[in-house]
Amino acid sequence: MNRPTTMTLGEIGRPKLSRDGRTIVVSIPISFRRQGGRKRVVTPANSPSWSPPQPNVDNTLVKAVVRAHRWRNMLETNLFASVRELAKAEKINESYLCRVLRLTLLSPTLTDAILNGLQPDGLDLAQLLKSIPAEWDQQRRLFETN
Repeated sequence: MNRPTTMTLGEIGRPKLSRDGRTIVVSIPISFRRQGGRKRVVTPANSPSWSPPQPNVDNTLVKAVVRAHRWRNMLETNLFASVRELAKAEKINESYLCRVLRLTLLSPTLTDAILNGLQPDGLDLAQLLKSIPAEWDQQRRLFETN
């Protein structure tokens, strides 16, 4: 008979600060069980379960970011000589095209979050089409507080 073996690590306690004050040690009780060659992590019975936030892909945001990069590429490869020509070819307002093009200035972190559905709560296209700072640190501070 193949009985599961259990290995328990850690004990519940307060975080401990090292003598030099640069490191904090946090102990988390966890147990590993081996069943049928498979490893499972089992949390203590009285602890709440945790799971990462579920992605919430906003297709409007994704579409706008993708369009912005596509349009920028068209301009940079000289497929169109000006924003006016591109707007005419895409049959959209030149002003709107310029506002959407600014989305290419979003930080890679924010762009990645939008594409993966992990954008800050309440972030929508109207907010992004307003004047946004070009500096990535300022963008992070602006969208973290919202």
